[in-house]
Amino acid sequence: MCRAFWHSALGGLLFLASAASSQAACCYFSAKNADILQPAQKVFLTYDPAEKVETFTVQPKFEGNALDFGMVIPTPTQPKLHEMPRDFFKHLAVYTILKKREFPHSKLLPIFAPPPGVMPANGAVYATAGAEPASPAAIAPPPVRVLEAGLVGSLDYKIIEADRADALFSWLKDHKYSYSGDEASLNFYVQKKWLFTVMKIDTMQMKRNKDGAFAGEVTPTRFQFASEKFIYPLKITQISVKDKTEALFYVQAPYKCDLQGDFSYQMTWIPMLQAGSGCMPSGLPGGGGEWLKDFQPQQQVLLQRAQGLGFNFVAGQRPQPGKGGRIPTTMEWARKLSKSDVQVVRSEAPYSEKAPNVDEGFTQADVNDPQRREAIFKVINARLNKSRQERPLGYLVREAPKEDVAALAQLAGHLQEGKFVTKFRKIFLKDEMNEDLVIIPARYNDAEDKSEYEEILPVSPP
Repeated sequence: MCRAFWHSALGGLLFLASAASSQAACCYFSAKNADILQPAQKVFLTYDPAEKVETFTVQPKFEGNALDFGMVIPTPTQPKLHEMPRDFFKHLAVYTILKKREFPHSKLLPIFAPPPGVMPANGAVYATAGAEPASPAAIAPPPVRVLEAGLVGSLDYKIIEADRADALFSWLKDHKYSYSGDEASLNFYVQKKWLFTVMKIDTMQMKRNKDGAFAGEVTPTRFQFASEKFIYPLKITQISVKDKTEALFYVQAPYKCDLQGDFSYQMTWIPMLQAGSGCMPSGLPGGGGEWLKDFQPQQQVLLQRAQGLGFNFVAGQRPQPGKGGRIPTTMEWARKLSKSDVQVVRSEAPYSEKAPNVDEGFTQADVNDPQRREAIFKVINARLNKSRQERPLGYLVREAPKEDVAALAQLAGHLQEGKFVTKFRKIFLKDEMNEDLVIIPARYNDAEDKSEYEEILPVSPP
């Protein structure tokens, strides 16, 4: 399992194969005739630290041959469920395409050199409520209680509260679920008094591979709940991973976010900024230079720790496994959303800048005319000089199909002005998933990491 995974985010999901038949009686990776695999998952998380409210939106991708199956998602408090646009994560991917710096150039002039001190980019992309409980004095409540049941999109769900892991384990079995994990994986959350949302998946809505197995993604669902910490249920996913799984997080909060300890993206972000500062005479964009300065007292400690883990930064390359096969977290995109950023999703602001066409109005045939050539070259050079004066650092451009840009409207209301969106990737080994993830503000002592990453750097990986 977990071979060439999507650049996707890992959700706290535990998969269950429904025992609709004797052939679908085992968990997704251990059944002989009813295997269900999770080759990818994407997640969008938000947190309001003042209100202590968290949301995460998940869209798992499934492969397998069970007739039907389900998933269990633990949360610290009872969630509210909302259906999201089916292509929500595609829209996020389009919205966070990195920009490259482009300079106006002429295809008609014999030679064009960029303005001194400017390095042009080469374009390489390096439920309904349950019954009223009886009085405690009259009868003890059952150890497993269904708090809510209903539909979200096309998915049936139940929100469950359990006092004991063994009782929950039995409940799953009694309700025709065959759970591949042990009671200990459930007990981790039962002891924390978390709740469990069970959702059933209809594989008949999925496509079939050539071998007859099902493959597809379910409609993404948003979970909103109260939480004292910005936390993500990682441990429960451990049982569905053979050796490793890749995760792509989109995190929106009032501040830039990071993961704790050795999971921090600073392990690769700081070396990349250091390398980039040496080949950008005009300085690092997005406040990268300021963050390097603020982080300077800790740089040597961080780099020594990264070296000890076998994390070696190589410009223009994705990180390779270090000691024990561990791979560091990488920054993919980061920006504090401005008014114009939010207007992009409503087509009220351009998706990309556009470098002017300095050859406009002229053709190769025109410049082949000896009587017109010099006058045309004079006009083109005047246009080039004008653009260099107005935009000495060039234009930030990116490309996406027009229909994909128009579809960004489905992100309206989800991306919020003044909030920081941090996108980072982490490949988790199975033994790195022993605890849930705590998402923290990106900072060092009193310095807050406000550095943005929306522009490809000369040292950016592909």
